[in-house]
Amino acid sequence: MGRKGVCCCCAALRPRYKRLVDNIFPEDPKDGLVKADMEKLTFYAVSAPEKLDRIGAYLAERLTRDVARHRYGYVLIAMEALDQLLMACHSQSIKPFVESFLHMVAKLLESGEPKLQVLGTNSFVKFANIEEDTPSYHRRYDFFVSRFSAMCHSRDPDPEIQNEIRIAGIRGIQGVVRKAVNDELRATIWEPQHMDKIVPSLLFNMQKIEDIDRIGPPSSPTVGVKEENPSVLAENCFRELLGRATYGNMNNAVRPVFAHLDHHRLWDPNEFAVSCFKIIMYSIQAQYSHHVIQEILGHLDVRKRDSPRVRAGIIQVLLEAVAIAAKGSIGPTVLEVFNTLLKHLRISVDFELGDRRSSCESTTLSISSKESDERIVQNAIIQTIGFFGSNLPDYQRSEIMMFIMSKVPVLGTTSQSLDPSNLGDLGTRRIQIMLLRSLLMVTSGYKATTISNALPAPFLDPLLSPSLMEDSELRQLVLEILHNLIDRHDNRAKLRGIRIIPDVSDLKIKRDKISRQDVSFMKKHGQQLYRHIYLGCKEEDNVQKNFELLFTSLALTTIELANEEVVIDLIRLAIALQDIAIINEDNLPMFNRCGVMALVAAYLNFLSQMIAVPAFCQHVSKVIETRSVEAAYFLPETIFKDKSNLPKSLEKDETDLFFLTNKIAESLGGSGYNVERLSVPYVPQVTDEDRLSRRKSMVDTVSLQVDILSGCNIEDKVDNTEEITFEALKKAIDNNGLEEQEKEKRRLVIEKFQKAPFEEIAAQCETKANLLHDRLAQILELTIRPPPSPSGTMTMTAGHPHYHSVPVYEMKFPDLCVY
Repeated sequence: MGRKGVCCCCAALRPRYKRLVDNIFPEDPKDGLVKADMEKLTFYAVSAPEKLDRIGAYLAERLTRDVARHRYGYVLIAMEALDQLLMACHSQSIKPFVESFLHMVAKLLESGEPKLQVLGTNSFVKFANIEEDTPSYHRRYDFFVSRFSAMCHSRDPDPEIQNEIRIAGIRGIQGVVRKAVNDELRATIWEPQHMDKIVPSLLFNMQKIEDIDRIGPPSSPTVGVKEENPSVLAENCFRELLGRATYGNMNNAVRPVFAHLDHHRLWDPNEFAVSCFKIIMYSIQAQYSHHVIQEILGHLDVRKRDSPRVRAGIIQVLLEAVAIAAKGSIGPTVLEVFNTLLKHLRISVDFELGDRRSSCESTTLSISSKESDERIVQNAIIQTIGFFGSNLPDYQRSEIMMFIMSKVPVLGTTSQSLDPSNLGDLGTRRIQIMLLRSLLMVTSGYKATTISNALPAPFLDPLLSPSLMEDSELRQLVLEILHNLIDRHDNRAKLRGIRIIPDVSDLKIKRDKISRQDVSFMKKHGQQLYRHIYLGCKEEDNVQKNFELLFTSLALTTIELANEEVVIDLIRLAIALQDIAIINEDNLPMFNRCGVMALVAAYLNFLSQMIAVPAFCQHVSKVIETRSVEAAYFLPETIFKDKSNLPKSLEKDETDLFFLTNKIAESLGGSGYNVERLSVPYVPQVTDEDRLSRRKSMVDTVSLQVDILSGCNIEDKVDNTEEITFEALKKAIDNNGLEEQEKEKRRLVIEKFQKAPFEEIAAQCETKANLLHDRLAQILELTIRPPPSPSGTMTMTAGHPHYHSVPVYEMKFPDLCVY
């Protein structure tokens, strides 16, 4: 009798390969594989590769029988023999043998015995590491994907066995991925039906990770952590899977992640979702980052009706993905990201206002909670927009700035903006504030070579729109955006807080010589900046922060954009601001008037030290010293800290407390400055938006201007002045309408005053003003001011007390201007 009770005669008649296979099995399976006979079998297989398929089939037959009889010892021996044969044979004939091998592995995985499942998995992993000489065009791994995925979700009551089976399942998936990707038919593993099983199985085990903070790029692997931890092993396998993904199958690998997070409700809280997408963004090739971002944006659109916290969780994931993608290639999704986020910003505002309108049907607590949740969504969107924009290169960032500004609902913009028609004033204000906050973050750190690149006309005009001045917070945001764009040397932090600076040199201000492009910008757009500052000081709802930002705006303009001409304009602006507080035509509260006076003091103190003209510095210092003794409420250190000691009125004849134009002109004239324009009071530029704005018009009175026509000579002008009489003026006031010719004439004159250079206007005005002065004074002495009429009011003044050089006469008409 031979081994295992087989008759010697019968054994001799059996095929040689069967005898060799039978000989590797000992009488007692505890003795293990018979190594000497295993060597003979291996030699025979290598020498006669055509017999490999028969050897495999016979081993599979024996293994199937032993599994059915629960003879697990012989099963282990059979699998060990198969593994050794696989490692030793690499010929083309191994393909049929592999089929028998995979059949045996499948039998082991189908068994309910955990040890056999682990054994089959280990054998499959060894097989996956073997590089085959020729591809297999018919082999599929559908069964193994399904089985290994099921093992990853093992619910065995024994924790150790459960852990062991899950580890085996993860290692099996890793083996399938490696084998399929290295195969010529690699596309099969990336099919959605496979990815829908593989990815959720890995994520299910990754949820056990306790230390989320260790998630990082692939270059920092989890060293020192045991591979026996299913979560760590699943994470490594997930990284490997994503690292092998290509352009065509990236989306198939990412979409199951969204399904898993939705199914398990992992967007709120979203710590695990954030960690997953950090792994994804660090693992994939950089040029495919925009695919992931597009998928997140698409999923945000799908879940736009979900709860605010779910949407906020998705947006937070987008922020993390963008933060990583911004360091590499973002691709063509830049505008798509911003457009989608702005759309969801509008949706969030709609939801918030809808909840507020339905407050009568719900409790106050629930409504406030919903509004708070929507604010979380809005803040997340703003943070994402700002972070994404601030990480873009300058050429893209300028485009994004224009794009966001085009979406701000301001007066006179086109339909590109977010339509606020059905939002109401509250909704429009919310949209404006949030978009400006986004724009503020995008402009942070932006350093343009020239100011015209940072503030092009299509961007500057809507930014300085009067409709953005209706709210104190809006004005603050606009000024902060201007600071980001104007401050190219990081001086803003040194100017924080409005105060009288004793020695400006201690601030170590950084500045360069103003460029030709910046000079051209100020000639073209300087009046817009001055106008915005001037009108911003006249708002009744100004608080301390508004005055601080206005001071910083004036100081930064001085540092970055001021030549001698701009310095004169800034001084004229400061004196005009002082007039706002003294004359108080707008009926401002006393705090605002004192705040404007403090602003002028702080700025002229800064300006005088920056241009370093001793006489100018002496005049400014003297006024500030006098105020500190007699009127401390005119200084920023007092008015913004103690509002209780406000004066009841401001006396116009207390010239010692005011900065005087003639004194400033004398001090600057001796240092070479052209001070002729200081005698002309600053008047803000009139725009078409002022006539359309819902706010109180800033130019509801039109000063009596001098008619200037380019074709007229001096003699013609003298003749025209003789026609100005009281009867002519009265007739013009009582007249309810003007002829078309007169309207066109007035339009041309206004346009000339708006667009012509100041020097040209001043030169043309000077001659006629001198000729008209005596004649107009005689008329005023001989006439009595008529009572107000429905068509307008008429006032004539002799100028402000501290304008000693040229008296100014004004006639004010709400709807009529007479020249």
